[in-house]
Amino acid sequence: MTNQNTEPRKRLLALDTSTAVLGVAVTENGELLHEINASGERNHSVHLLPIIEQALQATGTTAAMLGGISVGVGPGSYTGTRIAVTAAKTLAWAWDVPVVGISSLQAVAWGGYQTALKNNVTKESEQTYDNIGYGPDWIIPLMDARRGQVYTGLFAAEGNSAPIRLEPDAIRLMADWVEYLVERLEQASAEGNKPAVLWFVGETAVHGSEESLRPLKDLGVSIAVPYEMEGRWTGFLGEARLHVEKDDIHSLIPNYTQISEAEANLRLSREGGLKKP
Repeated sequence: MTNQNTEPRKRLLALDTSTAVLGVAVTENGELLHEINASGERNHSVHLLPIIEQALQATGTTAAMLGGISVGVGPGSYTGTRIAVTAAKTLAWAWDVPVVGISSLQAVAWGGYQTALKNNVTKESEQTYDNIGYGPDWIIPLMDARRGQVYTGLFAAEGNSAPIRLEPDAIRLMADWVEYLVERLEQASAEGNKPAVLWFVGETAVHGSEESLRPLKDLGVSIAVPYEMEGRWTGFLGEARLHVEKDDIHSLIPNYTQISEAEANLRLSREGGLKKP
C-alpha cells in the first residue's frame, strides 16, 4: 500500500485578482478540478481567502496535496493585483510550496482564444481557417487602462496550445498600438507568415470597436471577443512554468508596467516643491 505522505504533490492553486473578476482555480496535470470566478465590485481583499477555502474544500484539497501556487501578476488593477500576489506569497510561505507569477494578459489571451474557438464566433472566421498559407492566429488581450490606453500584448496561438508571446506586456495608447499592428501585419504578409485571424479578447467594449480597429480592416480578419478572466488559465500556465522554474517568494512582485496615478501625482508635487525657492 502506497504511503500518501510519500506521493508527489500534484495539485496547483491558481489566483488572479488583476481585473474585476476574482479568479480562483484548482488544477491537476492539465485538468481543471474546480473553479470560482466571482465577477463584480473590486473588493477582492474581502472575498479572496473565503473563495480559496471554498475551492479547496470543493476538491478535498489540503495544503499537503499542493505542488505549488500560480498567481496572476498583472498588468491590471494596481490594488487588485497586489491582493492576489500578497496572498499567494503568504500561502506559499506558510504551506512551504513554490510559487510562480503568471502574466494576466497571457491568461486572458489563452482563455479568450479558446472561448472564441469553442463558440465559433463568426462564419467569417470559420471560412478563414479553410485558407492555406497562413501563419498562427494572433491574439491581442485588452484591459482598459483609461485615457485611451490599454494593458495589452501580442501572442500567437494554434489549437489548444498556450499562446506564445510575440510582444511584451505593456500599457499602450490603443490608437498607436493598432498602427503598430498594421506594420507588423504588413511585415508578416511580406514574409509569408500572415495570421489568419487577429483576435482581440478581453475588455473589448471600447477598444475593440469597429472604429478603433478600422486601420486593420483591409489587412485581414479582426474579431473582437468580449471575455472575462477565468482562473483555470492562470493554473494551466502555472503548471507549465513549475516544470521549468519557480519564483522567489520574497522578490515576486506585480507587473505594474507603469507607476500608479497617485504615485505620479506625488512625484510631480515633490518635483514642483524642489523647484520652489
